[in-house]
Amino acid sequence: MSDVGTLPRPARHDAHGTLLAADDVTFGYDRAAPLLDGWSQRFDAGEVVAITGPSGRGKSTLLYLLGLMLKPSAGHILVDGVPAQALPDRERARLRAGRFGFVFQDAALDATRTVLDNVCETALYRGDDPREARMRASALMERFGVQLRAAAKPGQVSGGQAQRIALCRALLHAPQILLADEPTGNLDPDSSRVVMGAFREHAAAGAAVVIVTHDPSIVAQCDRTVEL
Repeated sequence: MSDVGTLPRPARHDAHGTLLAADDVTFGYDRAAPLLDGWSQRFDAGEVVAITGPSGRGKSTLLYLLGLMLKPSAGHILVDGVPAQALPDRERARLRAGRFGFVFQDAALDATRTVLDNVCETALYRGDDPREARMRASALMERFGVQLRAAAKPGQVSGGQAQRIALCRALLHAPQILLADEPTGNLDPDSSRVVMGAFREHAAAGAAVVIVTHDPSIVAQCDRTVEL
């Protein structure tokens, strides 16, 4: 895996502009003991933020709320200052596909499709030109050392390779908001270094990057930490 190469760049924003925010958010599967109760936080362009806390505290659930895959029972999730939870499902899906990138804890690859098709998956939702999407995907896969696995199925790659493939998928359209759940959990130290370098480069280009992690070495590389 090489450090050489340039990532696609997200749309430019004010270096201090808030791209994503939670305003007085409450959510819980058990109403008597909500995971979040009146929780507020902002995530600005240009920063990498670590979300930490004990297991079961709701860190992954928080990413699903911030990524518009769950709706808070109270409060607001704001994208560029606009409340998003009241949008119709189709508009929320379009917003997720166009503005967000996700790296899930288990990579969440489609076992029936090739690695390259998995990386290009979100381009279908945005209506991107398929040829251009495959060219961008190939460049990202080469950067992260998985280009030779392009024709393989996810069941034929290692856990570390699967996580790097998921990172390629997340970065394909240069999202302005990147949410990652334990993105280095299956990676060796050298691979983790390259992944964190990619996150920092992406933030420097104007994105907000939010990482759920238990790893103190990853926390140390972030601009700030939010503990649940």
